[in-house]
Amino acid sequence: MDLAMSQIQQNTFLKEKDKLLGFIRSRVSSVEEAEDILQDVFYQFVSGFEAIESIDRATSWLYSVARNKIIDRYRRDAVRPQRADFELVSGKDDDTPLTLQEILPDLDSSPESTLLREAIWDEITDALAELPADQREIFIQNEIEEKGFREISEETGVSINTLLSRKRYAILALRKRLKKFYDDVVGD
Repeated sequence: MDLAMSQIQQNTFLKEKDKLLGFIRSRVSSVEEAEDILQDVFYQFVSGFEAIESIDRATSWLYSVARNKIIDRYRRDAVRPQRADFELVSGKDDDTPLTLQEILPDLDSSPESTLLREAIWDEITDALAELPADQREIFIQNEIEEKGFREISEETGVSINTLLSRKRYAILALRKRLKKFYDDVVGD
């Protein structure tokens, strides 16, 4: 690697490090976890620097990689419920809060389950990307970051009832998407 490229990487790292760490820290549960992710992001930055189209795009590239690393961490650490019974949770009481736990199956550690788990998380990631931004944000903050509705309401200025409604729509969309996925992949 030539000296100029090394200097550009170092300058970019120094310029973005604190902001990126803050971004990551606000989305994970501990400083140590945030620092691990930051280290992974900058390792990928250094090793894939030539692939970045221009230095102007480096910052957005770093944040995209950070988001992906955070999602990967949540995928790895997520807790699964005992079953996924779409008939049980679909419409029994439409006013009850819905959670991701209700729509994900409990999977063992067999190779087949590991592949299915990855496919499910890929499907969830794709479905989240398709949600309106306000629904996606409340879902991520409440389900993944485990923030309470009161805390989110205080941070955003959005009423708790509005947040509950947005999350409900997000869960319903995810449930519909996962039901189709399970029907296509697992079948009966």
